[in-house]
Amino acid sequence: MSDDVIALGQPTVGEAELAAIAEVFASGWLAGAGPTCRRFEERFAAATGTAAALATNNCGSALHLALLTLGAGAGDEVIVGDYTFPATGHAVMWAGAKPVFADVRPDIWTVDPAAVEAAITPRTAGIIAVDVAGQPADYDELRAIADRHGLFLIEDAACAAGATYKGRPAGSLADVAAFSFHGRKGITAGEGGALVSDREDLVAHARKLHTYGIEGALTRAASTDLPIPTFDELGYNYRLSDVAAAIMLAQLDRLPDLMATKRRIAARYGELLKGVDLVTVPAELPDREHPWQAYILTLDPSVDRGAVAARLRQRGVQCNFGTYASHVQPLYGAPAHPCPVSADVFARHLAIPMHANLTDEQVDRVAATVREVVASVAAGR
Repeated sequence: MSDDVIALGQPTVGEAELAAIAEVFASGWLAGAGPTCRRFEERFAAATGTAAALATNNCGSALHLALLTLGAGAGDEVIVGDYTFPATGHAVMWAGAKPVFADVRPDIWTVDPAAVEAAITPRTAGIIAVDVAGQPADYDELRAIADRHGLFLIEDAACAAGATYKGRPAGSLADVAAFSFHGRKGITAGEGGALVSDREDLVAHARKLHTYGIEGALTRAASTDLPIPTFDELGYNYRLSDVAAAIMLAQLDRLPDLMATKRRIAARYGELLKGVDLVTVPAELPDREHPWQAYILTLDPSVDRGAVAARLRQRGVQCNFGTYASHVQPLYGAPAHPCPVSADVFARHLAIPMHANLTDEQVDRVAATVREVVASVAAGR
C-alpha cells in the first residue's frame, strides 16, 4: 500500500509477535490446541473475567460451538441482532436452527431489547446480541428477558476485546461469548477466535466438539499408556494453531496500549467532525467502554454515500460501509419482522480509518478530507 494511502484497518504487530512465534517453532508443537493455545486460553479467560476459554480458528466456529453446546437445533429459533456481519446468522443455520432478526437501537446499533421481546415465540431457544463495532449491547435488559422466558443468551463479542459494560468486561456478559481475532479486529493473529464462559461444562463440551468430537492430543500426551479415542459425537476441526496462539499472547500484552491509543484517536475524530453538516459521529454510552474496532459515521440521507466513498478513496483515504442489515440478505428468506433502523443505517453508514497505527497528522487529514468531500458531494460539485 502506498504511504499516501491511509488504511481503513491495520494490525499492530512487530518484534514481540516474531519472538513469540520463534518460541513455538523451537518447541516443535505448531499444530492446533497445543500448549501455547492452553496458555493463551488461561490468559484470555482472565482478561474476559470468565472461568474458561477455548481458542478456535475463527469467531464463526466459536458461535457455532456455543449454539451446539447450549442445545440449539432443528425446529428452534434464535433471535439475532440484525446489524451484524452475516456470520452471526450463518452460525445459527449451521446449528440447524432458524435466525430471527430483531431491529437495533438507532444510537449504538446493538439489538433493541423491546424488539427482542416482540420476536419471542414458543419456538425461541435463545438470543444472540452483537457488540457492534465493539460497544456492548444492553445486557442487563437482555439477561432479564432471557431469564423471564427461559432462553439462553450469547454475546457476539467479535469486535469487543477490551470493552466493558457497567464495569464488567466483554465476554462475561452472557452465558457464552465468542470473539474474533481477524486482521481488522482490535487484537489479531490474522485469523482466529475464542469462546469464553463461566460454564466450564459448556467449554469442556465445546473443546471436545472442536477436535472432531474426541479428546485432544495434548490431553492424551500425558498418558502413561496408549489411549485410543472413541468417536461418539460428531465434531469439527475448529482448532487454532499454536503459532496463532503465540501471536495472540503478544497481542494480549499490547491490548491496554492499543485501547488507549484508539480511544485517543476516536476522541480526536469526535472533536474534528462534531457539528460537520450532514455527518453524525458515533456515540459512546457513559456506562460502557468502547474499544473502537471501527469508527463509523452516519451520513445524511441526502448525501450520495457511494460518491463520497469513491472520492475519499481517490484522495487516499480508505473507507467502507459499516456492516450488514442481515434481514435483507437473500439467504435468510423473507424477514419475520421489519428492521427499519438497521436497514436505514446499513444504507447510510461509512467506516473511516481506525487503528492504533494512525498518526495525529493522518487523523487530521482523514477528518479534513471527509469534511471537504461530503460538502462537495452534497453541493453536486
